[in-house]
Amino acid sequence: MLRGPANPVDFDKEWTEAKSTVISLLNQRGVSKVQWQELFAIVYRICTWIEDGGDMVRRELEAEVHRYIVAAERRIMQHEEENAILRIYISEWAKFYTQTKYLPKPFSYISEQKNLILKPENSMREANFVVSSHKLQSAAMRLVELERNGEAFDPQLVIGVRQSYVSLNLSTEDSLAVYKDNFERAYVDDTERFYKFRAPQVLASEGVQSYMMYADTKLVEEEARGRRYLENTADSVKKLVERCVKVLVVQFQEQILAECPTLISERQIEKLRILYRLINRTSDGIDTVLKFLDIFIRTEALNDMRANANTITTDPEKYVEQLLTMFSKFSLFVADAFYGDARFLTTRDKAFQDVVNDTCIFKMEITSSKGKCSDRIQAESRCPELLANFTDLILRKTSLSKRLSSEEIDAKLNDVLLILKYVQNKDVFMRFYKTHLTRRLILELSADQEKEEQMITRMREVGMPADFVTKLFRMLQDIEVNKDLNSIFKSSIASNNNCIADSISIKILNAGAWSRGAADRTQVQMPRELEDFIPEVEDFYRKQHSGRKLQWHHHWSHGTVIFTNKMGKFDLDVTTLQLSVLYCWNDRPHEQLSFECLRTATQLSAPELMRTLYSLVAFPKMRHQVLCTNCSTLNSRDFNDSTLFWINQQFTVIKNGREQNRGRINLIGRLQLSMKTNVQEEHDDIIALRILRVQEAIVKVMKVRKRCQSAQLQTELIQLLKHMFLPPKKMIKEQIEWLIENGFIARDSNDLNVFLYVT
Repeated sequence: MLRGPANPVDFDKEWTEAKSTVISLLNQRGVSKVQWQELFAIVYRICTWIEDGGDMVRRELEAEVHRYIVAAERRIMQHEEENAILRIYISEWAKFYTQTKYLPKPFSYISEQKNLILKPENSMREANFVVSSHKLQSAAMRLVELERNGEAFDPQLVIGVRQSYVSLNLSTEDSLAVYKDNFERAYVDDTERFYKFRAPQVLASEGVQSYMMYADTKLVEEEARGRRYLENTADSVKKLVERCVKVLVVQFQEQILAECPTLISERQIEKLRILYRLINRTSDGIDTVLKFLDIFIRTEALNDMRANANTITTDPEKYVEQLLTMFSKFSLFVADAFYGDARFLTTRDKAFQDVVNDTCIFKMEITSSKGKCSDRIQAESRCPELLANFTDLILRKTSLSKRLSSEEIDAKLNDVLLILKYVQNKDVFMRFYKTHLTRRLILELSADQEKEEQMITRMREVGMPADFVTKLFRMLQDIEVNKDLNSIFKSSIASNNNCIADSISIKILNAGAWSRGAADRTQVQMPRELEDFIPEVEDFYRKQHSGRKLQWHHHWSHGTVIFTNKMGKFDLDVTTLQLSVLYCWNDRPHEQLSFECLRTATQLSAPELMRTLYSLVAFPKMRHQVLCTNCSTLNSRDFNDSTLFWINQQFTVIKNGREQNRGRINLIGRLQLSMKTNVQEEHDDIIALRILRVQEAIVKVMKVRKRCQSAQLQTELIQLLKHMFLPPKKMIKEQIEWLIENGFIARDSNDLNVFLYVT
């Protein structure tokens, strides 16, 4: 029988040699290259020649590591002073942890063979090293508390303890589990315990506002301290800050918020910044601050408006300046006190929008005299009207526009657009702006054509309807086209030796862009010279554009007449209606004509003739009027058929208190574009246009949706129309019923709150 050779490897002998190298490594004593390589060989021989040799090596290695840890703990506990204990602990841990990077390498063969991870620090769970660490952890927390109380110490003592916990990777799922369960939890709990005791004392002794400063300072300090002593790769600092906010802010949130209205009203910027920083860390406190800010802006703005009501209701420039001053003031306040937070800017916008559209100072009640809308519509602010008037002052040749530079005009137009964004009934602004633009273009009073184009372009940017902006551009285009058209026209009639050609300028305008409706046309008997000239214009235009028809708007026309009397010779800028009235005396300058005779001669309606005569007998800021009358009250309502009028032969121009024998007077004033006899007719037009807009929007929504709930339909309507006006619910319901009656939409037979689009 054959017998194998005896086992050539003796474990005790081999491990004795390896043990001396392991101990040298643990104690950081020098190990030669030969010893280091021999350790690899010994482990390999034991594992390959001895059955269960790997397990035997593991047990011996863990025993050596355990003995080293016990010895290290004994060396640490020899010291009594906490700082000394922490220093020796950190030193011992650093040496041990450094060796754990090298010591497992010679034993890697065991890990490969048995699919195990051999790390000497795993044995620390069984050792008293962790127990010692808990004691040292408490010492580290006491050092942190000393720092909170203003005492100095070496921060590396706490950092070293934290690093030792971070290095203890005893969990394969979370490498920071030991750190989180021990050091992090102890640090956060200790911080909460400290301020839970200290915060109420500070609040009771120093008051809320001083406490706010204390809490804000401590939150910043604790966050910085946490970044220094806690692990950055974990969310430790976030947990710490949340716990500090809970104990320093949330616990006293009601008392802090109670100070907010006073701080806002007194504009204490620095304290508001502190309050914002504190409350912004809470989950719901900021909503209360937003409410206080909203109330403050509304109250402050409306009080300012009431204080200056007498000025701003009559002077659009003062009104716009007042709004801009308030907007700038509130914007600066939000930027300074609340760091320009978007939520506070939104609150500012909502409050300012309500101020702009407020009706307590001045209002415009839009009513209708027709149909179902005969009831009064809700009152609206006159802001859009005043904005349009202010824009006209800037863009028209006025004393204001003349003293402003181009950059200043641009700035003021930007200010108008800024306020316009907050206006709800933009359709009213559109109407007034178009009226002013029409006057400027017809009377050639625009200060700068380029500014007109820039303003219209910017309107598109603030959300004005595209069709409205397109019409305004078409109006500007018509004026440019008419310049060339006039040159061609004058050249064509000059060949006929028409002496009046050079003094005539025609404006042929697109009806879709300019017209305000057929009702705007008026009948008037033109002077003979102009009446004979009209067919020539029509013949010329037919040759240029066949198939087009001209509609004359004489009340939009204007001109200059030379008025001569014994006092001198004067140029009068007049409207066509004024011209028609004055020409009645052209052949009889010294006669007195009755109202009835003038109406027959001019063919003007009685109301229109009254307005025209009144502008000639009572033109403001003139000492001498062009016409005189026997009506003692100088009120157009008192004119009757027998009222007499005659040319004032004593008419003259007064300049610097002296009579002039030459001069130019503008009697046009505000060119009348509409034949509406009262405000009610203007309101009817506004409401009629709004009704059409609502109907259009309803059909547009239903055409896309096909089927829509009533509430959803109203919501989408407001979204579509908010850039022009906010339709009242009553108007929406009435137009829905009208569309149902006329077969555009229908109700669902199973659910009356659901509407269907009729195809």
